[in-house]
Parts: sequence; C-alpha cells; structure tokens
Amino acid sequence: MILTDALLLLLAGLAAGGMNALAGGGTFFSFPALLAVGLPPVTANATNAVALWPASLAGAWAGRRTLRELGSHYLLGLLLAGLAGGLAGGLLLLAGGDERFRALIPWLLLAATALFAASPWLSRLLARWRSAATQPRHGVIGLSAHTLVSVYGGYFGAGMGILQLAAFAIEGHAPARANALKNLLSAMIYSIASLTFLIAGRVSLMELAVLLAGATLGGYAGGALGERLPARWLRALVISVGSGMTLYYFVA
Repeated sequence: MILTDALLLLLAGLAAGGMNALAGGGTFFSFPALLAVGLPPVTANATNAVALWPASLAGAWAGRRTLRELGSHYLLGLLLAGLAGGLAGGLLLLAGGDERFRALIPWLLLAATALFAASPWLSRLLARWRSAATQPRHGVIGLSAHTLVSVYGGYFGAGMGILQLAAFAIEGHAPARANALKNLLSAMIYSIASLTFLIAGRVSLMELAVLLAGATLGGYAGGALGERLPARWLRALVISVGSGMTLYYFVA
C-alpha cells in the first residue's frame, strides 16, 4: 500500500469514526475510500464491516444493564435472528461476487442516504406509535423483520441502524432501550458477518489496520466535539457526502 492510499484511508477512518460518534453515517466515508485505493467491491465491503466490528461490541456492552429486564427468552430470539440474518447476508455477498455487488453499490448507497435523510421524520412518526404501545411485542412478524434487516446488515449495512430503531420502536420500546437493542443486534450481525469474511479471506488486513486506527482516533475526537457542533450541520454533511457518492457510482 502506497503512502497516499494510507493517508486517504486514515482520513476516511477519522471522518467515519467521528461521524459515527456524532451523527452516524460513517460508512459513507470509509467504504468509498476502500474502493478508491483499489480494493474489489466485496473485499472493500468486508473490510469495512470488520472495521465496524469493535465499535458494535463496545456499544452492546455499554447498554447491557438496560436490557436485563427483558429476560433471556426475548434476547435469545433476537440474537438468533441476528445470527441467521447476518450469516445469510454475508454469504450472499460472497456468493454474488464483485461484479454483482458493484452493480448494486449505487442503489445501496441511495437507499442508505434516503434512510438517513428521512430519520428525523421517522422518529416523529414512531414517537406517535410508541405512545399507543402498551408493552414490547416480539412475535413471528417482529422476528422476521429483524431477520430481514440482519440480512441487509450482513450484506451491506449502511442505514441498518435506522431500520433497527424503527422496528424496535414499533414493538413498543422506549428510545434508550431501542438504542441498546440496536447495538446488541448490530454486534451479533457484525460478529458473524466479520467471521464469515475473515474465514473466506475477503478482508484486506493492511487497509483494515489503517482504517481502524483512523476510526478510533475519529471516534474519540467526535465524542469530544459532540456537544459543540450543531447536529443539523453534521446531518447535512453526511447527506451531502452520501448523495455525492450515490451520484458518482451511478455515472461511473
């Protein structure tokens, strides 16, 4: 890896880690950077997923107290849905190959950008549904929805958190618990998908190391700046980058 590629990945990692700590949407910075340094699409996506793995584990551990009252039966069903969906998504990515995934990239980026842009509206809508909910429900339909979202997460993942929060809110969870559940499910999805990609040999370790270093520093900086920067500026930046990347890959 040449010096300019390393610098690009370091900067992308800084941006991704900072944005994930502040507003989300870090994949819009890290995934295109991995493509730009010459990684094949599947390898770039697999490397990006492994780079997100440690943060997902940390988030799940941080929210463990919030989830204890739900009981092991509820959490076990959720984890099994994440395991099955994350594994299926990862295997679909590997089986589809680089050319098929390359053709899907602009559409996946478009969907993720649209989800991110619509998240405030979705939050207001789901708040009204939450007010009518009595207690969390976890039936066949709910587990099926979580499994489908997990398949998407194992396959690509950008915007997955918004879909998870929506599903948990519809089930009747308060925002703090929904976020803790999202982190737990994401940790399971990224864990099984990352292991799948590592076993398949589709992770570029040198690029991963540089990206992780940048993301760690960026996450720390983002946490420190979180109370100083207007959230609307950060959202506008993520949406602008996502829209620009989507347009680029549509015309490239």
